[in-house]
Amino acid sequence: MKLPLLKLFLALSALFGAHVSAYATPDVVNGKKIDQQKCYTCHAKKSGFGNGDMIYTRGDSKVKDLQNLKSMVAMCNTELRLDLFPEDEADVAAFLNKQFYKFK
Repeated sequence: MKLPLLKLFLALSALFGAHVSAYATPDVVNGKKIDQQKCYTCHAKKSGFGNGDMIYTRGDSKVKDLQNLKSMVAMCNTELRLDLFPEDEADVAAFLNKQFYKFK
């Protein structure tokens, strides 16, 4: 995908995702299930220690606020072609925030 098209896709995804989250309450249980099925194994490999949760708790975390967390989840979904719907992304972000980040 060319960069301008990717930027447009991400902008539309963020806009649609914000629209969905404004009307639907994220499902933390579903977010945990998706994290375990689609995220944990990849993150475990990236950590080098076999622990997928370490990516969320490392000292040099790239995630600094809730909006950034949502953007990172959306980026992983797009880049890795996880085929998550916007509401699934919202669920994953809600789970990760509740479990690890605790942003308000």
